[in-house]
Amino acid sequence: MTTPDWLRLDAQLCFRLYTASRLMTRCYQPLLAELGLTYPQYLAMLVLWEGDGVTVKQLGERLRLDSGTLTPLLKRLQALDLVARTRRPDNERELAVTLTAAGRALRERAAEVPAAMLERVGLDAGEAAELVGLLDKLTTAAGRAD
Repeated sequence: MTTPDWLRLDAQLCFRLYTASRLMTRCYQPLLAELGLTYPQYLAMLVLWEGDGVTVKQLGERLRLDSGTLTPLLKRLQALDLVARTRRPDNERELAVTLTAAGRALRERAAEVPAAMLERVGLDAGEAAELVGLLDKLTTAAGRAD
């Protein structure tokens, strides 16, 4: 029995993940364009729709983005009147990010995106859940190894 050549590109898990990530983001683009959002903006809005009023730090931790990346993204969402950024009264150093009425209303239109994405990529809910579980396992392990 021969051993696989682990240095072949097609044998690399990282390449499969990188390619899948780029293609998934591209699949999202037309759906998110209808909402007026980019993919990173959509991710930020998902966090806010789960729980409004998080700090910029909490949002960055959840999205795994640093403040240098997150700040311009939030400024654009604020310019779109989807979020407001305000200093927390109990701690002036912290910025809270809250949804505006328009940001809350956008959630209803965005509710169609996940099902549309599953259809676009040809996965059913069970397959998607299985894939999410495997990716969570991989992310946890990679986070520990980092």
